[in-house]
Amino acid sequence: MIIRGLIFDINGTLIDIHTNEGHDEIYRILSHLLTYQGITLHRNEIRDLFFQIMKDQRRSSKEEHPEFDAVAIFREIISRYANNFTHTLTAEKLKQLPLIMAEVYRAASRFKLQLYPGVKETLDLLRMKYRLAIVSDGQTAWAVPELNAVGLLNYFKPVIVSGDFGYRKPDTRLFETALKEMNMQPSEVLYIGNDMRRDVFGAQQLGVKTVFFKSNQGEQEKEGINPEYIIYNFPELLNAVSFFETR
Repeated sequence: MIIRGLIFDINGTLIDIHTNEGHDEIYRILSHLLTYQGITLHRNEIRDLFFQIMKDQRRSSKEEHPEFDAVAIFREIISRYANNFTHTLTAEKLKQLPLIMAEVYRAASRFKLQLYPGVKETLDLLRMKYRLAIVSDGQTAWAVPELNAVGLLNYFKPVIVSGDFGYRKPDTRLFETALKEMNMQPSEVLYIGNDMRRDVFGAQQLGVKTVFFKSNQGEQEKEGINPEYIIYNFPELLNAVSFFETR
């Protein structure tokens, strides 16, 4: 098997992250931030609005695996509750505010952000020979800065994140987009992820061989779904790639 590229999931595969979107402090901070924009909403109102608009986004989607748009959620909240003071803000500030709120939301909800042991050292070896890319569920507003924060952003091209498309894995179109940008065929890449359904099943639908990283996150088992190779710590990926190259 001739391997030219490796495509990775992010969270649970490269990055060990823990967030708690139910944490009350998130919505207290956002409530206070909105007061500086002239908008008065209690923290509980913001929490309810966030999850209701997310639910509405998914309900109105025609996709089988719909994805939400966090920046659009905050854009909708600002639009609904903007008042005379809000409209005195500069156009540039109003344009950037939904993104800033999405970043604050993620920052306040995040309690851990670190690489799994051996990730950077392993990628340093692999990128000398292979093209590296990302196909991940999530929001670009969060994924790209987090990759940058752990020192990995420049390792990957393209970076495909489901929030930009309105659908999430296991939808094959995310994988197809990456393959097109990489100018590679399914038989020329491996996909590395930590979720049996979204990662392994998603990639296998296109004929992409998979490496399952049995980390502390993700769906560990799914009836009828079997990866071609399993690793239990990230540096074992080097052995996995060698295994496929000799087949």
